[in-house]
Amino acid sequence: MPKDRDFFVNARRVVEQAIGEHMDGSPLEKKTPRAVAGSVGGRKGGKARAAKLSVEKRKEIAQKAAKARWAKR
Repeated sequence: MPKDRDFFVNARRVVEQAIGEHMDGSPLEKKTPRAVAGSVGGRKGGKARAAKLSVEKRKEIAQKAAKARWAKR
């Protein structure tokens, strides 16, 4: 019987997917240290978006956010 069709191999694979790591505790996928630290794209996203917006659009967004904050009180 091929190894892929073995019931126990498939069961182990299902459990590993469910818990998100291998049975020995190692992660399923290797992530780069920069990705884990968040420096791949998340930190520059807001600044890059704000730089592309016009002054009027930024003002509109800020006013909408301020209204939402004050509406909570």
